[in-house]
Amino acid sequence: MFRSRRRAIGIALLMILPLILAACSTTGGKKAAQGGSSVAAGHANTQRYTIAMITHAAPGDTFWDIIRHGALAAAAKDNITLKYSSDPDPTKQAALIQDAINSKVAGIAVTDPNPAAICPAIQKAVSSGIPVVMFNAGVANWQQCGGMSYFGQDESIAGVAAGKRLATAGAKHVLCVLKATGQVQLEARCAGVQKGLGSEGTMTKVYVNGTDNAAMLSSMTAKLTQDKTIDAVITLGAPVALVAIQAISSAHSNAKLYTFDTNAAEIAKIKSGAVQWAVDQQPYLQGYESVDSLWLYLTNANVIGGGQTVLTGPAFIDASNVAKVAQYAQAGNR
Repeated sequence: MFRSRRRAIGIALLMILPLILAACSTTGGKKAAQGGSSVAAGHANTQRYTIAMITHAAPGDTFWDIIRHGALAAAAKDNITLKYSSDPDPTKQAALIQDAINSKVAGIAVTDPNPAAICPAIQKAVSSGIPVVMFNAGVANWQQCGGMSYFGQDESIAGVAAGKRLATAGAKHVLCVLKATGQVQLEARCAGVQKGLGSEGTMTKVYVNGTDNAAMLSSMTAKLTQDKTIDAVITLGAPVALVAIQAISSAHSNAKLYTFDTNAAEIAKIKSGAVQWAVDQQPYLQGYESVDSLWLYLTNANVIGGGQTVLTGPAFIDASNVAKVAQYAQAGNR
């Protein structure tokens, strides 16, 4: 009788134990409502902050649309009001930073293609007590300017990687097409390509107006017509690559085309074979992490990177992976 009773009690305990453990698991530790801020259903319940994102984007350059998609996604998740502004003129970009300081934003995410003009404005923001993160341009000087973190690719490393791939592909004379003058990150790319080529090839630079398709077409066509030894063209932006396709055809050149950066139209050209590959710095990630890192700092005093550059590239998009990337490019995120 006692044995039967003990057995019944044992079975009952075995049935109750999982319920007890489940209750401990769901109620153990500090409740979400207690202490710090919480994130529910993918949206932060933290205080609403205003963050300024200030870039050197030129009108019509689709690369920056991808940056903004990432920034807006993070802002939506983090309960952030995002104020975006841009100007390719470094003096005017510095003025935009001053405007953000005057409006007392909670944080600034900024690019720095021209340190002499822009770094002092960034330092002024930092001295005003505004946390600043940098991205996309300024990898060599972000700490000097006072940035907390930097998100982007090291353009010298990316250029070397591209140059080595060009050498492996058999390129002997590479035309590096710069879409603007005076931007340190563009110069670093071409210098890296030259270094990566090493003794396997030579490189020539040509500067074009990246905001004027007709002018770009004319400049590239003239260069390719003049020098038939050019067997590879590498552009420093996806919109420029699309014009370069026309230039190669107009000049009756046999040069193969490569590029830095992407957009949906350029991804389609990789699929068709008109562009061999693209160096991808993952701009969506740069925009997203810049905003998200400021939110983490404002709400939890987190700083990402440990004093080191947070690299988002280089990655390469070519025939081996373009089909996977294409679905995200159509959404405007790659």
